[in-house]
Amino acid sequence: MPGLIIRPRARLFHGHEWVYASEVLKTFGTPENGSVVTLKDGKDRLLGSAIYNAQSQIVARRFSRQRQELDADFFERRVRQAVEYRARREVNPRLGRLVWSESDGLPGVIVDRYGDTLVLQTLTLAMDLRKGLIVDALRAVCAPRAIIERNDAPVRRAEGLETQVGVLWGEAPDATTPIEVLGLRFDVDLLHGQKTGFYLDQLDNYAGVAPWAAGKRVLDCFSNQGAFALACAKAGAASVRAVEISADCVDLIRQNAERNGLAVEAVAANAFDLLNDEERAGAKYDLIILDPPSFTKSKEKLGGALRGYKEIHLRALQLLAPGGMLATFSCSHHVNDALFREVIGDAAVDAKKTLRQLVRFGQAADHPILLNLPETEYLRGYLFELAPGR
Repeated sequence: MPGLIIRPRARLFHGHEWVYASEVLKTFGTPENGSVVTLKDGKDRLLGSAIYNAQSQIVARRFSRQRQELDADFFERRVRQAVEYRARREVNPRLGRLVWSESDGLPGVIVDRYGDTLVLQTLTLAMDLRKGLIVDALRAVCAPRAIIERNDAPVRRAEGLETQVGVLWGEAPDATTPIEVLGLRFDVDLLHGQKTGFYLDQLDNYAGVAPWAAGKRVLDCFSNQGAFALACAKAGAASVRAVEISADCVDLIRQNAERNGLAVEAVAANAFDLLNDEERAGAKYDLIILDPPSFTKSKEKLGGALRGYKEIHLRALQLLAPGGMLATFSCSHHVNDALFREVIGDAAVDAKKTLRQLVRFGQAADHPILLNLPETEYLRGYLFELAPGR
């Protein structure tokens, strides 16, 4: 088997699973893009097996510390292990993430479950070339009614892959698929909706934020389909305003609110602009929720992302009533916890506010985090309140 000799002090020797081109000392054999390669150190000791793609900045992603081929038995074993892990964690078996990339030993493979339908993403070349084997494994372990391909994520371009959306196996789903979250009914579009249809990584956090909304005036920014807004309305909020820049999403929020018999005002607006306008108008809220999309997909744009986070927090803090609360989230692994807390703290200083931490949020248990692979932890959040008398 062809392979790579890894430079000393590369991140692989510290438990990471990725190899960048700069960390390759030598290539032996003739590895092909999308193939399996052997990883070795300078003393010819085995470091494991990895998928290879010289087109990517990450040239190799280790999936085993042994010699291992990507065959049918491998995929069925890994999928079964992923399902069993979630069963032990008592994750909802009908709604949630079934496979989370490296966290489940399948680099670049994401599988989400919506009832009897599975939604598959293959974000690395090697896994994309083996979609047939992955589909077979999912059918054997999960017995779904249909498997949908949602390979429209921009990250595929880094692997030299085209975007593809469609039904890989089984019956094509209806235009919308009904799901239930916290006793709320949502109709999601699995072929064209955000991510794979719904923000499944926030399921626990909808439940975590909602109880704090009872009797409060709530502003939900970057609302998407309105899950935070509807959860707060159901929990007894005095009023709920949901802000989303997409007119289509605003229509969905209104439909979801009507479907569930809840009063939610949905506004089509840029959240930055609306917060600024609300401050000038003297508006006040008791709970503001910030759940923006990732402000950066690369380290090169981190500075701009941090400026964006600071601005959105500064504007939100100006709108909080005395004793008001701020629930805020970041979904970029480039913005680690220390940076996120720092930018919120800087915004609080500029706003002349003192924040007291109430709750810390993270991604749901079906998105497991590997200790030595920080990229598997990308969602973080906090609930703060304005300290009284300050």
